[in-house]
Amino acid sequence: MRHVQHVAEPATPPNAKKWWQMLYVQVLAAIIAGVLLGHFLPETGEAMKPLGDGFIKLVKMIIAPVIFLTIVTGIAGMRDLSKIGRVAGKAFAYFFFFSTIALVIGMIVANVVQPGAGLNIDPATLDSAAISDYAAKAEESSITAFLLGIIPATMFSALTAGSILQVLFVSILFGISLALVGSAGDRILSALEDISTIVFKFVAVIMRAAPIGAFGAMAFTIGAYGVGTLANLAGLVATFYLTALIFVIGVLGLVARMAGFSIFKLISYLKAELLLVLGTSSSESALPSLIEKMERAGCPKSVVGLVVPTGYSFNLDGTNIYMTLAALFIAQATGIHLSLGDQIALLSVAMISSKGAAGVTGAGFITLAATLAIVPSVPVAGMALILGIDRFMSECRSLTNFIGNAVATVVVSRWEGSFDREQFEAATAGELPRIDQMPELAEPAE
Repeated sequence: MRHVQHVAEPATPPNAKKWWQMLYVQVLAAIIAGVLLGHFLPETGEAMKPLGDGFIKLVKMIIAPVIFLTIVTGIAGMRDLSKIGRVAGKAFAYFFFFSTIALVIGMIVANVVQPGAGLNIDPATLDSAAISDYAAKAEESSITAFLLGIIPATMFSALTAGSILQVLFVSILFGISLALVGSAGDRILSALEDISTIVFKFVAVIMRAAPIGAFGAMAFTIGAYGVGTLANLAGLVATFYLTALIFVIGVLGLVARMAGFSIFKLISYLKAELLLVLGTSSSESALPSLIEKMERAGCPKSVVGLVVPTGYSFNLDGTNIYMTLAALFIAQATGIHLSLGDQIALLSVAMISSKGAAGVTGAGFITLAATLAIVPSVPVAGMALILGIDRFMSECRSLTNFIGNAVATVVVSRWEGSFDREQFEAATAGELPRIDQMPELAEPAE
C-alpha cells in the first residue's frame, strides 16, 4: 500500500458512512448478539462456531501475502541495507525490554494480590488428562525445534504453511535480494506494489465479514463455557484484566507520551480491530488491518513491515503477563512456596518459551505448559485449574498483544526519525479518507 500523504480533508466527508455502517459498530453489535445467543440458547451458540472459525481461516489465508508484499516492497524500497539492520535491532531491543517488563509486572501483581492463596488444592486430585493435549504440544516446543521451524521446507511453502516466522524469514531474504540487484529489480518492485494494492483491497472485502466472524466466535465461547464459568475463578480473571489494563495505560501509555502521541488516540483509531480481536480471541484476525492502518497513521512501510509481523511472535506483552500470573496462581492454589530465586528462574524460562507463540486462541496456554514443564516446582497438572477460563483470558491476552505491537510500531518509527506526526494526528482524528475511499482502494468508476 502506498504511503498516504496528509491532505486537508473535512472532518466529516460528504460521503461518510452512517454510524450503523461503521465496522466497529457492526462488530460491537455482533459481539453483544453473540453473548445473548450463547447465554440464552447455549446449544445454538455452540453451533455458531463454524462462523468464527471460517472468518479466522479467511484472514489467515491472506496474512502470508500481506506480510510478504509489505516487507519485500518496504525493504527493496529502502535500498540501504544498514537501515534494515538498524530497524530490526531497535525493534528487538524494544521487544526484549517490554516483554521483560510485562513478565515482571505479572510476577509482582501475583505476589501482591495472591489470587490463588487459600484454595489449598492437592495436586494429586487434579485431572491431568484434561491438559494432556496441551502438554504434548508443549513438549514439541523446544528451542531447537523453534529455531529450525523458522526455516521452511521450500521458499514457496513458507507462504502456505501458516507460520508467520517462516513468511517473515523468506520475505526479509527476498526483500534484501531485490534491494541488492538495484535498478534491475525496479520492474519487479513496481509489479509487487501493484499487487499489494489488489491484496489490500482483498483485505477490505474480507473485513466486511468481520461482524459475522465475531458473532460466531462469541456465541460459541459463551455457549460452550458459559458466563458462569467466570464466577469460579473470578479473582484470577479480574486480576489478569486489571494487570493488563495497568500495563496498557500505565506502561504503554507512558511510552506513548514520551514518544509524543496519545495511547488513547491510538486505541480509538484501532477500535474496530480491537473489537474484532475481542470477538474472535485472536490478534491474527486483525493483523492485515493493523499493517494497513499503521501505514495510514504516518509509519513508513519499511518499519511497519518489519515490526508488526515480528512483534506477533516476539512482542507478546499480554501473553507474558498471563504466564507469570497464571504460574504463580497455580503455585499458590496448590500450596507450593516459590522463593525469589525460583520466581526469577520461572521468569527467565518464560522469557524464552514465550517467543514464537502465535496470536491465536490457545497459544498462551500451550506456552504456559512449556514453561511449567521446564520448571518442576510447579505441577503442570495445575493447569487444569484454569483450563475452563483460559478462553476468557485469551481475549485479554490478544488485546494486550495487539495494542503493544501498535505502540511498538509508532515508537520504532519515531526512533528512525520517519514518523509523520501530522499524518498520525490526521488519521486518528478521522480527517484522512477512509480506507475504502483512498485512491488505490476505491471502487472502480462505473
